This record gives sequence, C-alpha cells and structure tokens, in this order.
Amino acid sequence: MGKRRADKEAIVAALRESLGKSEGVLFADYRGLKVSELTELRHRLRQAGAQFQVVKNTLTRLAVRGLGLEAAERYLVGPTAVALADKDVAAPARVLQEFARDHKALEIKGGLLGTQVLSLEEIKTLAELPPRDELLARVLGSLQSPLVGAAGVLQGLLRN
Repeated sequence: MGKRRADKEAIVAALRESLGKSEGVLFADYRGLKVSELTELRHRLRQAGAQFQVVKNTLTRLAVRGLGLEAAERYLVGPTAVALADKDVAAPARVLQEFARDHKALEIKGGLLGTQVLSLEEIKTLAELPPRDELLARVLGSLQSPLVGAAGVLQGLLRN
C-alpha cells in the first residue's frame, strides 16, 4: 500500500527544510551496497557532521524545486541517496570518496555547495582539502608569523 498524500507532503517539507539548512548536499548512487555497508556509511557520515538519507527521486525533486535548486535535478536519476552536510562540506565529501574507493558499488553523482552545482571532479577536489581546523590553523599561523618575526628582531636588538 502506497503512502498517503499527506505523508508525502510531510516528507517533502522535512526534506526541503533539511536542504535549506544544509551548507552542502552530495548525491550518490548506492545500488549494490549491502545493508551493513550502508549502515557503516551512515555512521561515518554522522561522525563527519552529515546525515545520509534515501528518499524517492520524485519527492526529492519536489523539495529541490521548492528551494529554487532545479540544477540538482540532473542527479536525481536512478537510486539516489542524499548526504546533507550541516557545516563542513569537505568532511562528508572525504568520507564518501574514501568509502567509494573501498566499495566500488557506491558512485558519487554530484552535489551542491549552497546554490552552486558541483561536478564529480569538484567534489574530488573538495575531498582533498585539509580539514577545516587545519585550514584555520594555517591562516592564523600565516597571520601570526610576521608578528613573531618582528618580535624576534626587536628582542635581538635589546639583547645586543
């Protein structure tokens, strides 16, 4: 027995809200993965700050259209799972990339970063980025290094 219209509208509304709050969305074909492998993938993505959902393409299409993200419809062909990243999009992309390397059945289709459509190559590039904390540390280090150098020169002058 199929779902009632009210149930489907509730699913679309919840998905639209999740998509609206997400920084990034990744689409993947999960066909051929075992239930245990999907559970492992969901667990890894949850640790990376993302949720992984399998929703019917027609319902996802309705949610995407409601947000003005029609460009994502090209990824809604065949069995599609959606990974919703709340903050750092690179971490879930990295998890999906590593999981796809180990499990050939998982195929990353593409994604969204805000309203910008990401191709598979762009997702691979995003997955290769260092973690957010490391990037912030690098920026702070580069801002701090001239000050440390100047302080060292001034201390040298005082010592002499």
